[in-house]
Amino acid sequence: MFNKDRWREIIEVLTSNVWRTVFTAFGVCWGIFILIVLLAAGKGLENGIRADFGDIATNTMFMWTRSTTKPYEGLPKGRSFEFKINDVQAIRDNVPNLRFISPRNRLGGFRGGSNVVRGIRTGAYNIYGDYPEIINQDPMTVTSGRFINYNDINEKRKVAIIGRGVKNDLYEKGEEVLGSYIKIQGVNFMVVGTYKKNSNDGDGEEAQKEIYVPFTSFSQAFNRGEDVGWMAITAHDGSSISVLKEKIIGVMRQRHKVHPEDNRAIGHFDLYEQFNRVESLFGALKGVAYIVGIMVLLSGIIGVSNIMLIVVKERTKEIGIRRALGEQPWSIKLQILMESIFLTIISGMTGIIFGSLVIYGINSLLDSVGPVDMFINPSVSVGVVSGALLILMVSGLLAGFIPANSAIRVKPIEALRTE
Repeated sequence: MFNKDRWREIIEVLTSNVWRTVFTAFGVCWGIFILIVLLAAGKGLENGIRADFGDIATNTMFMWTRSTTKPYEGLPKGRSFEFKINDVQAIRDNVPNLRFISPRNRLGGFRGGSNVVRGIRTGAYNIYGDYPEIINQDPMTVTSGRFINYNDINEKRKVAIIGRGVKNDLYEKGEEVLGSYIKIQGVNFMVVGTYKKNSNDGDGEEAQKEIYVPFTSFSQAFNRGEDVGWMAITAHDGSSISVLKEKIIGVMRQRHKVHPEDNRAIGHFDLYEQFNRVESLFGALKGVAYIVGIMVLLSGIIGVSNIMLIVVKERTKEIGIRRALGEQPWSIKLQILMESIFLTIISGMTGIIFGSLVIYGINSLLDSVGPVDMFINPSVSVGVVSGALLILMVSGLLAGFIPANSAIRVKPIEALRTE
């Protein structure tokens, strides 16, 4: 029974030798602390890596052309070729379960020469010729105006959507952007929208300094004809782009007379495959954190069990007297178990509190110094804390089980003879 006298006895037992209790509790406290901090560090690393992927659709591959390395059907090796706009429909006709296929062209670059002019201001930016679907594959927030639509594509409108960085470079603060004109390599485009991207990686500034124009007007203005620089291809949910990519590449090899065994001629980057590798790494790191934390915690639990055995040994005469006065074995067993659980939970809660304070301090430091590459917002979920509490309760029971059984096996006559 959980009465006042029982709890007073628990406190007296644990405080009778304070330093022994403190050192015993430290093992459990340290185990939970290590578990919490390791899981938080793993989560911070996971958040940082996920931020590098950004909001981009992960079930996506990118595909481009390179020189051939094998002769085929009378054509020499070392031949260069380009994807064409009609390749998009060929892929759709031959490969099922594809959600988006976005042909893309690009010119310029953040680190290249100036290619955009507005009045007396100039800048060097990535200029993309795109279809409207690209916003689903490389998401961005349109902050004013609109994005590219199919009327722009069909009518080859010379319109542009500019990033926040471009706006800051070419326009005065508060100046109207929509409806104004910028000159891209000598060709005028009207700005119809602005955007921003959420990016925590090293190229975050570059992500805000991009300009999107319709694919058709890009091809016309910059003499690209039917050429396609590369494609972004996304599979439907439930279908892996990693499984479909060989068929996609096979269609392109056939259409452009590339040797079936020429693995270099068509370059590709499988984002889904890379994402799965990172997911596997996160799972392994979490498993290591649990193993290390639980092993350290186990050593603390063993310490609690040993101390409770010593406590039972020291109280042998007391237990004999209580048995002689008629106290039931289950009552004595309950007393020992309660002492063990109480010590374990108090120790573990202390470890959780200290772990939480460390995590809070790290997050405060990150907030003050700014984002750190590949490490963002280390934290543990409520589920992890609840799991830790459950582990503590089970551990307390296990730690007290052997001492409790030892206590009830004491025969009253032998206990009373103990000096």
